[in-house]
Amino acid sequence: MDNNQKITAAIFSFDSSIAAKIISSLTKIKLIERIIVISKNEISDNTISLIKADHPFGCNTIRKVIEKTLTPYLLFINGSKHIELIKDAVNNFISQAGWVYSDYYEKQSEKLILHPLIDYQTGSVRDDFDFGNCFMIRTDLAKTSLPNLFSQKNNFLYSGLYDLRLSISCRSSVVRIPEPLYSVQSCDETSESNKIFDYVNPKNREVQIEMEKVFTHHLREIGAYVDPKKKKSVSFEDKFNCEASVIIPVKNRVNTIGDSINSALKQKTKFSFNIIIVDNHSDDGTTELIRNKSSLDKRVVHIIPERFDLGIGGCWNEAISHPECGKFSVQLDSDDLYSDENTLQKIVDKFCEEKCAMVIGSYKLTDFNLNEIPPGTIDHREWTDENGHNNALRINGLGAPRAYYTPIVKTVKFPNVSYGEDYAVGLAISREFKIGRIYEPIYLCRRWGGNTDASLSIEKQNANNFYKDTLRTKEILLRQETNQTRKS
Repeated sequence: MDNNQKITAAIFSFDSSIAAKIISSLTKIKLIERIIVISKNEISDNTISLIKADHPFGCNTIRKVIEKTLTPYLLFINGSKHIELIKDAVNNFISQAGWVYSDYYEKQSEKLILHPLIDYQTGSVRDDFDFGNCFMIRTDLAKTSLPNLFSQKNNFLYSGLYDLRLSISCRSSVVRIPEPLYSVQSCDETSESNKIFDYVNPKNREVQIEMEKVFTHHLREIGAYVDPKKKKSVSFEDKFNCEASVIIPVKNRVNTIGDSINSALKQKTKFSFNIIIVDNHSDDGTTELIRNKSSLDKRVVHIIPERFDLGIGGCWNEAISHPECGKFSVQLDSDDLYSDENTLQKIVDKFCEEKCAMVIGSYKLTDFNLNEIPPGTIDHREWTDENGHNNALRINGLGAPRAYYTPIVKTVKFPNVSYGEDYAVGLAISREFKIGRIYEPIYLCRRWGGNTDASLSIEKQNANNFYKDTLRTKEILLRQETNQTRKS
């Protein structure tokens, strides 16, 4: 057997019975020379090397795993579920790439369902990027990375594996094998709609602070860190017909658009405002409802675009380019509401106080009938004036409602898509300008079967995540270019 292809397998054990099954299957694979188990508990198998750890992904645990590994390759296995490697599949993980992962099957009863993953790119910097339950790294890269890891120098408890991944990705390729090389026993999990809010859960705050520190160090290392001292404030112009415009893109929301319009019309402000509704060729009665509202109140501006190929981003571009658009453009989705009549005033006040180019509020999740649902208020308190614009590249969203100084957002423009268009604009604005935050809930975000945040297929989740990673890739490259220009 070629010693240059031997493997150490490291199992992060969260259930001793599942770990025992994984160990049993791994002992049948000739290339696997050694098995390490990371666990809080003792194990009875003397042939297995145990690392006892309360923090399985912390820097000390990762260091011990790497130090115990004497083979050229290290196979990490998430032991939260039983996995079975397909026969001879482990050979396919062996590569000159620094980090290799693959698609897999989900095993439900006796049925195998393909679970594809997405390709890694420069912008794949989320700490929760999905590598599946099994991936391989080159030991030599891990050992040479170890002394320089930011998490190691700071004795971090949660971010050791994340730090290692970022380090290896700077020095070698991270490769996805687009075929299933193992199966995972399916079990009940936290629903995807709740998982996307993990990073704003106060219970996870300590973890997120660590992740942010590691990621910020990574940005410095690759020349993409934006110094907050370089951010520009805004001098507002007074050439607008009104101070603010509530922007509502809509297509076929006859059951909710009336509530949204009424919520906007009820706003009490010290300034003039209008409501620009971009009706994207609705055919369910939405058009007639908006037309009636517009005939009753001249503040309701009803636009039907000439184009038929517009996503939500394209509809926003129609609104901010309209001659009636105000100084500030304020989001209101067609199935959401402002929390009370003071939301618009609070947003404009924040613009004036901080001279910022964008304001982001906080929102409360509700069902269709406005009953609060978990996780409740989403306030994105992970944002700081000092580093929010950098950490924005690591997280998956910036919050709502979002509002913009119209001349700046007209320059940036929205991508013509219906997912991530707001994130793209937020990243671009935060690269140069200050963003103001409101941490009290001023917006009600309804979750129901008809909206874009309803339960998504794995294919749609993958498409969304890949697109956002593409936005991050573009933004990282732009920030690197900006920093290089400032140096020269």
